[in-house]
Amino acid sequence: MAVLDFIAGDLNSFIWGWFGIALLLGTGILMTVLTKCFQVSHFGHWMKKTLGSLFSKKVSGHVKDKGSISQFQALCTALAATIGVGNIAGVSAAIATGGPGAVFWMWVAAFFGMMTNYSENVLGIYYRRKNPDGEWSGGAMYYLQDGLGRKKATKWLGKLLAILFAIFALLASFGIGNMGQVNKIVANFVSAFPVPALSEAQIDVTVNQSTSLISTNLYNIIIGFGLMIIAALIILGGIKRIATVAEKIVPFMVVLYVVGSLAIIGINYDAVGTAFGAIFKSAFNAEAAFGGAVGITLSKVMSQGFKRGIFSNEAGLGSSVMVHSNSNVKEPVQQGLWGIFEVFADTIIVCTMTALVVLTSGVIDLNTGVKVAGATDDTLVAKAFDSVFSFGGFNFGSMFIAIAVLLFAFTTVLGWSHYGAKAWEYLFGTKSSFIYKAVFVVVIIFGAVMTSSVAWDVSDTFNGLMMVPNLIGVLALSPLVVKITNNYLKRRKGERLTPMLSNFADIQSDMEAQLAMENGEAAVVAAEVIENAETVAVEEAAEVAETVAVEEVTEVAETVAVEEVTEVAETVAVEEAAEVAETVAES
Repeated sequence: MAVLDFIAGDLNSFIWGWFGIALLLGTGILMTVLTKCFQVSHFGHWMKKTLGSLFSKKVSGHVKDKGSISQFQALCTALAATIGVGNIAGVSAAIATGGPGAVFWMWVAAFFGMMTNYSENVLGIYYRRKNPDGEWSGGAMYYLQDGLGRKKATKWLGKLLAILFAIFALLASFGIGNMGQVNKIVANFVSAFPVPALSEAQIDVTVNQSTSLISTNLYNIIIGFGLMIIAALIILGGIKRIATVAEKIVPFMVVLYVVGSLAIIGINYDAVGTAFGAIFKSAFNAEAAFGGAVGITLSKVMSQGFKRGIFSNEAGLGSSVMVHSNSNVKEPVQQGLWGIFEVFADTIIVCTMTALVVLTSGVIDLNTGVKVAGATDDTLVAKAFDSVFSFGGFNFGSMFIAIAVLLFAFTTVLGWSHYGAKAWEYLFGTKSSFIYKAVFVVVIIFGAVMTSSVAWDVSDTFNGLMMVPNLIGVLALSPLVVKITNNYLKRRKGERLTPMLSNFADIQSDMEAQLAMENGEAAVVAAEVIENAETVAVEEAAEVAETVAVEEVTEVAETVAVEEVTEVAETVAVEEAAEVAETVAES
């Protein structure tokens, strides 16, 4: 028990303290500098290749290859795992604890986190390989093993760090990726949709007379069992089924949440300026946070913002790269662009919406930090929605947030099931991965009924520990990330270079052939467009020539006609004059 207390306490505080923050931010800053601030200098390009390409079949169309998913499905599955309870309750808790200035430092963490996530995805695609089932397998364990471990002197280190990462990811998947999310779903659902008859049916399980293992009620068990059945139908179907569900739920839930948030912000539009003022003022001056409330220091303001940004988008933890590696993309950089967009959507959009809802709705006093009656750090957002969406004694705002938490948290469970499965596959092989999936599904019911937070705190520590081996790999392979990026950018400008697509010769050759085929098809389409344009041009030119010719002929005819008429007139005039003259002479 002392070991668990140490992992959940001191080790957790160290990993998620300034050590972890410095490591994550430092890596993001380094990758930003090395890529010449790629997320800004190529903003238009990555937006065009991500948000601007959503209606392209190449990006969002379903993939026939059983081992791959589309780029959009990979993004949605990654967002399913990153957009969770933390985007709602976590942001409001950061504001309540660190003041409005925490939001600014959340943005800073996201800005640099974009390039960390980009680098992870580039390496993930470059070092991925097909497993015996024909499915792509990639992630930190593979670029640690084959990238960091490619040199004889560091081969043992790369393999050791790869194994540690897989172990940490596996353990984290059961807590932060499963039980912790399910527990939040149940708590919010029971609060928003109470059924007293079920909630009052108490069930207690004790290990001995003094230790309670489970203290729950029938309502929690029913909800947990329902979630377990639904999850089983999806998770046991593999990445294809997870991605299919994610691509439908994630866009819907994000758009719905953003629209609801914008409605509240729009109604309270007169407080938007004040909210942004509070964010920037208290970001650098702790005394400006809630009027210098006791316990709020600049260090706390910064740490709360950094932690929320990091917790939210998971950039640097090496988690989402495991699903991005399943993408049907050929270019590592192109999937890296989706990594940038993932952080942008998760933190810059969703977390910012949450922050503005809290800061503009009046549920927390910007001068004192005092919350409205009955509100806690976890329920501030629900109270903010209730302030606008409450009718006839019904708090539709809380109901909406409960449903949002259900969707956000449940899709997080789906995403993390894939992360854990890939970690298991690396450690124990592909054939036994069904065992992990079955255990993962069963554990869901425990998340619905357990009250102890020790297991989740331990899991949260392992989630943080994932960053250490992962970022060692990213830093060690940063020159390769820059080389792959420059190769891509130079080819975009027209330079004839061999594309850097994979670390493995057979995959490189296959990807080159597919890329050449795609480029060839594009060239054929371009040639057809040019040919059509030339045909149209020729036809238009011929039509113009005909028009000119007709006009010239008409003009000539008119000229000839005038000349003939004139000549005839002159002849007639001469004859008439002669005739008159003769008549006069005879007279």
